[in-house]
Amino acid sequence: MRTAILCFFSAMLGAAVILVVSDRAPLFPQAQAQVQSRRPAARPVSAPPVVPSGPILDEPDLDRFARADEINAEELTAEEVVNVAVYEKVNKSVVHLTTKGIRADAVFLLDLPTEGAGSGSVLDLDGHILTNYHVVQEARQVNVLFADGKAYDAKFIGADQINDIAVIRVDAPKEILVPVQFADSRRLKVGMRVFALGNPFGLERTLTTGIISSLNRSLPLHANRTIKQIIQIDAAINPGNSGGPLLDTKGRLIGMNTAIASKTGQSSGVGFAIASNTIARIVPQLIANGKVTRPEIGISRVYETERGLLIARLVEGGPAELAGLRGPMVASRRRGPFNVETIDRSAADLIVAMDGEPVLTADDFLGYIESKDPGDQITLTVVRGGRELKVAVELIAGE
Repeated sequence: MRTAILCFFSAMLGAAVILVVSDRAPLFPQAQAQVQSRRPAARPVSAPPVVPSGPILDEPDLDRFARADEINAEELTAEEVVNVAVYEKVNKSVVHLTTKGIRADAVFLLDLPTEGAGSGSVLDLDGHILTNYHVVQEARQVNVLFADGKAYDAKFIGADQINDIAVIRVDAPKEILVPVQFADSRRLKVGMRVFALGNPFGLERTLTTGIISSLNRSLPLHANRTIKQIIQIDAAINPGNSGGPLLDTKGRLIGMNTAIASKTGQSSGVGFAIASNTIARIVPQLIANGKVTRPEIGISRVYETERGLLIARLVEGGPAELAGLRGPMVASRRRGPFNVETIDRSAADLIVAMDGEPVLTADDFLGYIESKDPGDQITLTVVRGGRELKVAVELIAGE
């Protein structure tokens, strides 16, 4: 009897639970139908509200997507504002170069076609383009692609192989020529933010950012010579960036990207750029004459010593000889049927400074001379017979 009573109450309680659940949500439609069929007609159950199984999403704001390129400055960080401003200012000044040339095959004695790519910067409204010498040195045809998608064949104007600088020219409408603005590279500081703009791997007008890692580096390039005042950066530089501009935060050219330190040929965070002041000194000569007229001092050879540079040979009638500088003393003696020359190098002047700056290597010597112009006067400090003397020498135009 007790068991029967418990079963009765359990059944009644289960029915009550079913009624409560079914009134709240249609979780089990079949069970709900059965319950409704048992209810009196006078108490109809209204249809429950439809509850979605997921969150309700608003309709997409198509107008906002259409205005995605009109980003307000308020939506950008201060750093992003500078990045965007630099790119928009200089983007149209940067061009994409593609080159075609012929390379001789040493095995089959055939001329093989070659192709290359690089970057360049518009210099003026006459269509002059700045790039690296190594980008165009073997090219027979150079094609220049502008930001508007139009391409023009370029003509070679001139180059300075030692400093890896070249100028080409295109006959393009002035409205698409946007010259880049130069800055004074003497004002650069390590840690300053920089931007590299170019065409790495053929990807047009790509912007990368970084800082100046070091200044006044020396970079060996051609003919056992080195470029002075090289800027070292950590911005990504890759094949195709060569010849493109290195920019400051105002979008001004402070250098030209020229090389990377890499074992794989790709960026390793160590890039190099030719300083803008070096470019500004050489480019006008290339445009005017097609070559660089280098100043000449009239010293054709020196020996490097721990104390300075010992003059090994003077150009006869050159500026150094006319200024009174001395080279080795050469004496000729006859021994039997032969004339024997003896060279007394102790009689030569030892150059220890130029305009008060110490000099120890031939490259330092040549670099300082090349930083001057024909007609400039420099003062050499030399040691002669154990005494220091100062000798003024006026430079002339070399060949």
